[in-house]
Amino acid sequence: MTHTITLIPGDGIGPEVAEATKRVLDAANVRIEWEVQNAGATVAEARGTTLPPEVLESVRRNKVALKGPIGTPIGKGFRSVNVTLRQELDLYANVRPIRSLANVEPRFEGTDIVIVRENTEDLYAGLELMIMPGIAQSIKLITEKACSRISEYAFAYAERMGRKRVTVVHKANIMKLSDGLMLECFRRAAVRHPRIEPQEVIVDACAMQMVRNANKLDVICTENLYGDILSDLGAGLVGGLGIVPGANIGLNEAVFEAVHGTAPDIAGLGLANPTALIQSAVMMLHHLGEHAAGSKIEKALTHVYADGSARTGDLGGTATTDQFTDHLCNTIATA
Repeated sequence: MTHTITLIPGDGIGPEVAEATKRVLDAANVRIEWEVQNAGATVAEARGTTLPPEVLESVRRNKVALKGPIGTPIGKGFRSVNVTLRQELDLYANVRPIRSLANVEPRFEGTDIVIVRENTEDLYAGLELMIMPGIAQSIKLITEKACSRISEYAFAYAERMGRKRVTVVHKANIMKLSDGLMLECFRRAAVRHPRIEPQEVIVDACAMQMVRNANKLDVICTENLYGDILSDLGAGLVGGLGIVPGANIGLNEAVFEAVHGTAPDIAGLGLANPTALIQSAVMMLHHLGEHAAGSKIEKALTHVYADGSARTGDLGGTATTDQFTDHLCNTIATA
């Protein structure tokens, strides 16, 4: 089967890691027709918008997109492309697996958790105003609909992936109405999934737990802001944003993305680590039902990190983007 997928290479190192990922998918014999669409800071200079309408149209048409890192011009009034995509396409579930790779960050070897983050509201709804000179207000928007569906998604995900526990992360001891609503919706969802153990943790306690024994949390279900912060903390446990994948899932569309920045200081130098986007593409393959190819790439990636012969500079090695990709593709081909 041939899949038509929207590819948004992005800014900075985005085109480099996107090209590397395409090579890896080719090596796994996945048949894909790429519909390339451009968005981000570079596009803004020419088009006056970071997200041209044809990008959204492409994702809606193809249902699936793979996206590299995208920059937003700072201080020029442009909205974040990432936030806009999530809100326009109602990609309500942000899924971030946090899993150790061999020989990376040995203090936290064996880490294996998943953060399921509500993706459309909370403080990221962008409801801000100056209520008087010198006083700004940002509104934390929490709805029953969003809390219910992210809780349901987290429990369903745990069941599907053979997980044992879903941990809701909140601050309902202080924000009794907004986070209290999240907690209430989570508890209702837990009743519908009796095979999964529910757990409730306050966000600051969760941060401590993540650096002591993250695996006790298993699947984390939380609001937008907490999830954003904890996802980066989780990435730090396993080697950084350069190796962790991300997915944004909605009822109709899904966007799989590298969650790291555009790294303009090394753009074009062939030094970028493509692992994050490759692992995001693996998530995409499983979403598409290409489980054999996805598992093949996962096993090859595990082997490459275990043998340590092609490690990029961000992880203390000397391999270029092409050298790492060559090694991974050869490992896939000989598996």
